[in-house]
Amino acid sequence: MNGYTAHPVPRAALEELRAADDAGRVPAPVTDDEGGAPLRCCLRRSRAGERIALVSYAPLRRWAAETGADPGAYDEQGPVFIHAEECAGPDGDGLAFTNAHRTVRRYSSDGRILGGRLVGSGDDFAPALREALDDPAVAFVHVRAVEYGCFLYEVRRGQAKG
Repeated sequence: MNGYTAHPVPRAALEELRAADDAGRVPAPVTDDEGGAPLRCCLRRSRAGERIALVSYAPLRRWAAETGADPGAYDEQGPVFIHAEECAGPDGDGLAFTNAHRTVRRYSSDGRILGGRLVGSGDDFAPALREALDDPAVAFVHVRAVEYGCFLYEVRRGQAKG
C-alpha cells in the first residue's frame, strides 16, 4: 500500500513497561474479553482472551534519552495497549491501524514538533508520510489516534521501499 514501515514500541522499552510504565505505575494486566484493542507491541488488534495491559508510554522522552536531544515541553506520555507478556512483534512491515482518522505528527532531530497532518483514510497515509519525510527538517513522524491522541507507531526517513 505505501512502502513505509511502522515501528512498534521497541522490545527493550516493552520489557521495562511491563515492570513499570513511564508514569511509574506497575501495570495491571487484564484478560481482554472482547478483543479489538490496538496493541503497540505487535501492531495489530487484540483477540478475545488475550492478556493485555494499558500502560503509560513516553516515546519522545525515550528517544531523547537515547539521542541526547531535549524535547522540552514536547515530551508527553499517554496510554498504549501492549501484550501483558512478550509477543512475537509485528507480522509484516506495512502500516497498521489505517482504518480511521489519524494524525501524522512531524518531529525535528531535536525533538520539536514541526507540525502535523490529519489523515482521513488508508489511501491518504502514503502521501502524508511522503510529504512529511521529504522535508529535510523532519527526522521522524509519530502516527497518533485522533480521538484520544494516543501514540500508535513511529516512521523514520529512509524506510520507504521500492
